[in-house]
Amino acid sequence: MSEVPVEAVPEPGRAPRPRRGGSRVLAIVLVATIAVGAYLWLTTVRWQRTASDWEAEAHGYADEVASLRMQLDGANSELEAARDQLSTATSRITDLANEKAQLGDENVASQQVLDYQTQVSGAAATVASALGQCVSGQEQLVGYLKEADQYEPADLARYEREVNALCADAEDANEALQRELRQ
Repeated sequence: MSEVPVEAVPEPGRAPRPRRGGSRVLAIVLVATIAVGAYLWLTTVRWQRTASDWEAEAHGYADEVASLRMQLDGANSELEAARDQLSTATSRITDLANEKAQLGDENVASQQVLDYQTQVSGAAATVASALGQCVSGQEQLVGYLKEADQYEPADLARYEREVNALCADAEDANEALQRELRQ
């Protein structure tokens, strides 16, 4: 038989001391640990959702920027083409006016040249004005597209259609002038 230590045996007449709540403390620590773990898990899940939402939004903006850059490149190409057309038309008008001026009898030719130059000059002025409006409109559109985030996409699209209509009118006027000059 083993000996029981003296401290473990209660003194006669005294009630034994109750055990401390070690298991209670352990249970409280365990519950607190589980609660903190659950809180951290929920926080992590929410953060992952938020990060995913931000990432999707960033991708959307990147796609929009790429689209606007393509529109800007297209507008710049149209602007350069319009400038080339204006230069060609001006040069051709000058050449044709000079050729026509050298034709025919001095008096009759002079009157014809004067009438023709007046007509051509009027048509050329109309073409030059229309092409100038087209170029100005495209330059303005390029400026708007560079700061597209400050404007509504619908307004930009509407303005682009208006500029394209101006440029189409200018091209039509230029073609009519070219036909007139070939006669």
